[in-house]
Amino acid sequence: MTAIAGLMLAIAMPALADSNLPPARYANTQLRDPAQEAQARALMATLRCLVCQGQAISDSDAEMAGDMRSLVRTRIAAGESPQQIRQSLIASYGDYVTYDPPFNALTAPLWLLPLILLGIGAWLARGLFKRRRG
Repeated sequence: MTAIAGLMLAIAMPALADSNLPPARYANTQLRDPAQEAQARALMATLRCLVCQGQAISDSDAEMAGDMRSLVRTRIAAGESPQQIRQSLIASYGDYVTYDPPFNALTAPLWLLPLILLGIGAWLARGLFKRRRG
């Protein structure tokens, strides 16, 4: 019986993740100015949903992504530049909110590890080819 209750709770958890509040004003509503909406959409495509983690806020149905879309559109409509909004969100949520993390001591492994692994693979392949020739 406990296992069934646990399974039902696990299935219901995604439904409990969002509140019953209505979506934020601009979560699903475009700005009237097409140029501003284009700026907002371009910025939203570069920001990661902190709930879904694999989706941009422009693609996510999560409540937090809707709140972030609304924030972006509201601030674009108020005249802020996309770069200012981006920096503000990075200051609030960290570099993880962006799909393009900057190169610094914390993110260096993300940038360097693929190059190091590629170099090791090339070195190993070179050694294997040398043995086959000899």
